[in-house]
Amino acid sequence: QVQLVESGGGLVQAGGSLRLSCAVSGILISANAMDWFRQVPGKQRELVAHMTSGGRIDYANSVKGRFTVSRDNAKNTVFLQMNNLIPSDTAVYYCTTRWGRDYWGQGTQVTVSS
Repeated sequence: QVQLVESGGGLVQAGGSLRLSCAVSGILISANAMDWFRQVPGKQRELVAHMTSGGRIDYANSVKGRFTVSRDNAKNTVFLQMNNLIPSDTAVYYCTTRWGRDYWGQGTQVTVSS
């Protein structure tokens, strides 16, 4: 059974940082592409970053230079380091992967105050 569990969200002031974690079970992240999405109520879900199984990472233009994806294969965990946060980064953040079908975590709320 594949499970993804995000953590690390919270309330932070503009300019601050947060690190989100996505603990994965049931599959190896080293063998799978992993994505981070975010969603604001009433808006379309936005792809934040995509990491291939080989470790290549593509970022949305809106977060390029501020967000960094990494992974710890030993812990089977993916991270999203978010620096220089701005109010428009406020959203629920999800990690997701595909293994036969799409799997999503429950999401973690990030709120950036001005």
